[in-house]
Amino acid sequence: MKHADIIQTLDLEQKCALLSGGTVFDTRALPGKNVPSITLSDGPNGVRKQAGAADHLGLNPSVPATCFPTSATVANSWDPALGEAVGEAMGEEAAAQEVSVLLGPGLNIKRSPLCGRNFEYFSEDPYLAGKMAAGYVRGIQKNGIAACPKHFAVNSQELRRMASDSIVDERTLREIYLTGFEIVVKEAKPKTIMSSYNLINGTYANENAHLLKDILRKDWGFEGAVVTDWGGSNDHALGVKNGSTLEMPFPGDDSVRELMKAVESGKISEADVDARLDELLELVLDTKAAVKAAPRTFDADAHHALARRAAGESIVLLKNEGGILPLKAGEKVAVIGDFAKTPRYQGAGSSAVNSIKVDSFLDCLAESGLVSAGYAQGFERQGKANDTLKQEAVALAQNANVVLLCMGLDEIKESEGIDRSNMKLAQSQLDLLAAVAAVNPNVIVLLSAGSSLETEWLRDCKALVYGCLGGQAGAGALVDVLTGVVCPSGKLAETWVNGYDDSPVKDHFAGEGRTVQYREGLYVGYRYFETAGKPVAFPFGYGLSYTTFAYSGLKAAADGVTLTVTNTGRCAGAEIVQLYVAKPDAKIFRPAQELKGFAKVWLEAGESKTVTIPLDDKAFRYWNIATDGWEVEGGKYLIRVGTSSDDICLTGEVTVPGTGAPNPYQSVQLPRYRTGEVTQVSDAEFAALLGRPIPEDKIKIDRNMTLGELGHGRSPLGWIVAAVLGQLLRQSIQRGKPDLNILFQYNMPLRALAKMTNGAISMGMVDGIVMEAQGFWIIGLLRVIVEAVKNIVLNGQMENRLKNS
Repeated sequence: MKHADIIQTLDLEQKCALLSGGTVFDTRALPGKNVPSITLSDGPNGVRKQAGAADHLGLNPSVPATCFPTSATVANSWDPALGEAVGEAMGEEAAAQEVSVLLGPGLNIKRSPLCGRNFEYFSEDPYLAGKMAAGYVRGIQKNGIAACPKHFAVNSQELRRMASDSIVDERTLREIYLTGFEIVVKEAKPKTIMSSYNLINGTYANENAHLLKDILRKDWGFEGAVVTDWGGSNDHALGVKNGSTLEMPFPGDDSVRELMKAVESGKISEADVDARLDELLELVLDTKAAVKAAPRTFDADAHHALARRAAGESIVLLKNEGGILPLKAGEKVAVIGDFAKTPRYQGAGSSAVNSIKVDSFLDCLAESGLVSAGYAQGFERQGKANDTLKQEAVALAQNANVVLLCMGLDEIKESEGIDRSNMKLAQSQLDLLAAVAAVNPNVIVLLSAGSSLETEWLRDCKALVYGCLGGQAGAGALVDVLTGVVCPSGKLAETWVNGYDDSPVKDHFAGEGRTVQYREGLYVGYRYFETAGKPVAFPFGYGLSYTTFAYSGLKAAADGVTLTVTNTGRCAGAEIVQLYVAKPDAKIFRPAQELKGFAKVWLEAGESKTVTIPLDDKAFRYWNIATDGWEVEGGKYLIRVGTSSDDICLTGEVTVPGTGAPNPYQSVQLPRYRTGEVTQVSDAEFAALLGRPIPEDKIKIDRNMTLGELGHGRSPLGWIVAAVLGQLLRQSIQRGKPDLNILFQYNMPLRALAKMTNGAISMGMVDGIVMEAQGFWIIGLLRVIVEAVKNIVLNGQMENRLKNS
């Protein structure tokens, strides 16, 4: 124990009080015991320290900061060093704003293209996600503050996120949903990690001993602090017992009393409290000193330039028919689309940054050397049809050599708290594209969206430039790519399907029930499409360049490969070399191939370089449910090196010794998992994969019933609450502006009322509400009143004691 000298001076009440927040974004302080408070802040793509009244959804204004490209964008660079540079800049700004813990990066797996928060996450592949996130963490922590990778774990949808139960088999859990976090913990050593809202196989992540103790702390050696997501604590005492350090935001003193009662009753030990407190004190004292030593200013211009470089190196060129790009100086262009004037450059919700400045495409274009024929809005941002705007755009398109059409998803289509309903662009934008292409075929689409889209409209444009969500300097980066100042080198970090119906998770994503069944198992993203032989629009790892590359001289060994990459084109550029491992004769079922290494190499025109890609301990392993450990199936493996998962240029073969473990599926009937045809997995086969019955999926009237589910209760008052929230939510969606606050409330479990109201509501009051919902109307209401009075009195007494300690 590192801080026994402080801990031994504290009584049980003081210890327990320190293990929950003091405000929405600050920890508690005990000045008399030399324990200061520290500030935590949202920050996956920029610091969001709120200036006034704090909230966790990004509704209130925050202190200006650099808005870097989102994680989904920078992932397309496939460059952990770039992520580290961005992280270092964010760490500088955090320290300058006296923030000790930056809540990011997010590295949940993009299980479905419809997850509303995909713009915050890196990839569908755990190896790429883990390597990129590790870069961010190293950068953020360079000056001594803490990064907080999130959301640990299996948190892949926004619907009912605070109370959904992710039902997943152990092998899929380990190989797909935890490997990225394992890479981050082992390679970057984050000082904190954020537990997710959801349950995993029946137990909340924040109190899941298997997740937090067995895996995170014992297997991976994590020694830092685990922080709950805001309001994500279910049973605070079990969380403390099983490895969760800090409950956020400020649940009030009832949470302190709950923890003390658990110690006094023997539910947990005081040693459990001391262990968590030691972790918290290390975080607080270490990062407080770092913040104190850091300067209070930073070079905003340099950070803006870095944001532009990051966006430029992450742009993906998806189509370039006839080499229409790059555009030559003096080319006459018409600019069309609302996003050209008001850029879509970040996602909505808690990650939203109050940008220091935001470049617009129109302004950047004026300095590009291109000749503008004019600008037309073209469409209404929220999707409403407007024939007048369309006709103005069509008329303008006829007066230019090339049309630059800025399309994308509007701000509310991708947001924390709500999943997308489809993968389509607004019909008004598609109608405009078709109309413009009919009068001028030289259409270049500049696409702003934080996740993949259906692209049946691709035939109507000659070039497609995917800017993703490029941050405050993203517009300038697009101009750089259009004019050839930057040679595009980004490659997709997620598969783009032809249509959502092709997704293997379409029948088991964001349903109405409490459980989310991960029936697809290992077959997420390209692992499914390539194993099952399904065509896609753009494969994982795909991206074009203005130059060309040739691969040669592959030398493969079990610990890595070397090869020569040559720039065979006319301009300098960067190539992302991808290494996939396959075992066609595998006895243990597995995807057709899996990414196990990559390297980004910069080459001048005509230049050749030797590229080395190491293979680590994750290259050949699989999780064996029989031995409960990582094993290797011995034999021959194919080493495939290419420009994407679908374009393999060189293949080698290595022989790897096995660990001799038994086949855990020897007598188990899993025909669809063996072939990868997982869209129609039966209940029996999924249960066989799980090794247990599929949990019953039904609404229960308990602390974890959501406000939106109160209509299923037995209380007229609950029916009214659910009906009013539902009506308000539907109205906001119909207006095209879903209310994030109502969304959060609608999907919020009752117990979160005691965690998110700054102590105004106690868990005893929540239990009274549950009784009311169960049909004990009068008794329930009386209990709420009694517990409310009790809470006020006890809170006042405790606060006096803590202030005087």
